[in-house]
Amino acid sequence: MTSTDVTKEAEDSGPGGYAAARLRLLTEGARSGPPRRTALAGLTDDWLTGLFDAGTGGTGRGVSLVAVGGYGRGELSPRSDLDLLLLHDGSDDKAVAALADRLWYPVWDLGLDLDHSVRTPGQARRTAGEDLKVHLGLLDARHLAGDLGLTASLRTAVLADWRNQAPRRLPELRDLCAERAERQGELRFLLEPDLKEARGGLRDATALRAVAASWLADAPREGLADARRRLLDVRDALHLATGRATDRLALQEQDQVAAELGLLDADTLLRQVYEAARVISYAGDVTWREVGRVLRSRSVRPRLRAMLGGGKAAPERSPLAEGVVEHDGEAVLARTARPERDPVLPLRAAAAAAQAGLPLSLHAVRRLAATTRPLPTPWPAEAREQLVTLLGSGRPTVQVWEALEAEGLVTRLLPDWERVRCRPQRNAVHVWTVDRHLIETAVRASEFTRRVHRPDLLLVAALLHDIGKGWPGDHSVAGETIARDVAARIGFDRTDAAVLATLVRHHLLLVETATRRDLDDPATVRAVADAVGSEHTLELLHALTEADALATGPAAWSSWRGSLVADLVKRVSAVLAGDAPAAPETTAPTAEQERLALEAYRTGGPVLALRARTEPSADPDSAAGPAPLGVELLIAVPDQEGVLPAVAGVLAVHRLTVRTAELRSLSLPDGVEGSVLLLDWRVAAEYGSLPQAARLRADLVRALDGTLDIAARLAERDAAHPRRRGVEPPPPRVTVAPAASRLATVIEVRAQDAPGLLFRLGRALETAGVRVRSAHASTLGSNAVDAFYVTGPEGTPLPGEEAGDVARTLEEALRGRP
Repeated sequence: MTSTDVTKEAEDSGPGGYAAARLRLLTEGARSGPPRRTALAGLTDDWLTGLFDAGTGGTGRGVSLVAVGGYGRGELSPRSDLDLLLLHDGSDDKAVAALADRLWYPVWDLGLDLDHSVRTPGQARRTAGEDLKVHLGLLDARHLAGDLGLTASLRTAVLADWRNQAPRRLPELRDLCAERAERQGELRFLLEPDLKEARGGLRDATALRAVAASWLADAPREGLADARRRLLDVRDALHLATGRATDRLALQEQDQVAAELGLLDADTLLRQVYEAARVISYAGDVTWREVGRVLRSRSVRPRLRAMLGGGKAAPERSPLAEGVVEHDGEAVLARTARPERDPVLPLRAAAAAAQAGLPLSLHAVRRLAATTRPLPTPWPAEAREQLVTLLGSGRPTVQVWEALEAEGLVTRLLPDWERVRCRPQRNAVHVWTVDRHLIETAVRASEFTRRVHRPDLLLVAALLHDIGKGWPGDHSVAGETIARDVAARIGFDRTDAAVLATLVRHHLLLVETATRRDLDDPATVRAVADAVGSEHTLELLHALTEADALATGPAAWSSWRGSLVADLVKRVSAVLAGDAPAAPETTAPTAEQERLALEAYRTGGPVLALRARTEPSADPDSAAGPAPLGVELLIAVPDQEGVLPAVAGVLAVHRLTVRTAELRSLSLPDGVEGSVLLLDWRVAAEYGSLPQAARLRADLVRALDGTLDIAARLAERDAAHPRRRGVEPPPPRVTVAPAASRLATVIEVRAQDAPGLLFRLGRALETAGVRVRSAHASTLGSNAVDAFYVTGPEGTPLPGEEAGDVARTLEEALRGRP
């Protein structure tokens, strides 16, 4: 059936015919995107025109029906509401009210969302003057039926008002966009973005159209229409997939939306959405900057004329670097610049802009992209130095890098960047896409350049450490190869290229080892020393580790993690300097630990101490102040079976969230025979205040002697308060870490964090008949990452097959199988 047939069906059959024709149009597999939106708008136009003509008897003098907003632009998604204005000259209010009923009720009867108003031209203009959103909607007013002259005069007046009031209305619109961005976040970094309201979404694209209509400034148009069309296509598919008028691209619907659009998978969908949002966001940055410059110029010019007798002063041009000057608040190319003869100029201009804290002008970037010749391979020394200067400029690096990326200059300089550009990271710990995370890491690393002997290697490693995420397999392994190739291309010698490759390959080594391994085990320290190779590389890796974690998100770094990494670095540095790692038994307990251990030995029962802890915010720019670390819980228990599940279970029963946990055996001093298990945990109350230490100790005594049935208590609570259903997490994974320790077998657990998780793991280990020599538990967002050092009853590492059996036992326990 053609679109003409569909329209005729709607005309002939009234509301029922329109509904059938609309359904047929939306289910046509061959039509989608702009053609379907246009056809749906046309179909709706014809139906509403028929209703209008029937209500006016075909005369329609002094009254007209006007589409505004998205419908005014002729863009109807499957579940879009209809924005309609019934415009009249005020001569017959009673007839207009009756006509409104004949228009609105059929729309409501079909279950369509309707945003409607009835106004005279004067009322419409007054309302627009009071309400910015109404004014924006009227800018897209489109005549549907009735008195064309009435609609045309309103359009002319509304546009004239908008242009006359632009100096007042545009700052208001800019503030509205900024407030919405603060509330909704950046579309290009969200795992569940709002396609309309988030920054870089459809609302911002509409705002840019309004700025252009003011004739005061205009947005960069290249790619903008395609970006907007892509977001509209995704919204169409989302409406069809959900059957709802929603703009939120939820995780559980992304695969279906991707299939509706013929895309490979949800990641491909998100990447396209992020690409579109990046284009719109950058266009907004450039446009609002231009609006500000024009408005400043208008406010200053009358005063200058008065001071200079009518003369016009030319804005100053201050030199920044060879071929680069500051002009009117931006870094621009000097009049003498010759990009076609100077292949280093893009990097020099970018570095100069970032160093001065200025944006790189749109005209300059486009000229550089259009005329600059490629850099030779390897790069000249100046090009490499300018790249390092750009990366070391701190926060201003971000906007300059985005300007280069918008015009394709980044991928021209670093072709491997294309694979990580706008690539999503489906991990709640990460707050950025891969490409933005790399730049954020460089920004963080710029704060540590005084800590290392080779800041250039640190900054380039920060830029490249996750570059392998665009390739299949382990991104650190793939990144090592890419980093070595990039290092050679940009002019580092073989020695420096090898250091960069090592930093990328092992950028997770320190934090993973420090939080998941027993640092008292000589094998742990020796393995890190062997991987790093030199003290200078270790120094760089330490700074990179912190920069990477700070750039990941709030859950990835804390003073506790920092202290563990620093401790590991100190031990590895000693090994690299030629000192042997200390044997486990030589590690001295603190005075408090020794006191608790002796008291536990004397009493034969558990002894504990609670101490509140806070830590400085991981973000030095944050105004939030110290972040609560929770409470440090120290427990000493005479060495016996069942300690780990007992302690974890008691904490779960008391609704204490375990943030970090360590367990180790502590030898008693002064020749006292026997040993005590020491648990050093960080906990926080899930609800309300912390329980008293005496209550915890009493329940722990009962758990150890078997009179407290923890499993039953937890089961009762779960039955009484079932958890809400949400996104299905990936299944748990339990592995045996090969050659991680000579003294024990290391079993790693990665699972969704949940109340009682450590209790279930501890109980499963007890059931498997192994001894837990030490445990290292940590939480990253919603993910628990735990490592257990286990031995057989005789205190030696488990044979390979037995270790595999234990790992399978743990995995089955986590999956809920007996």
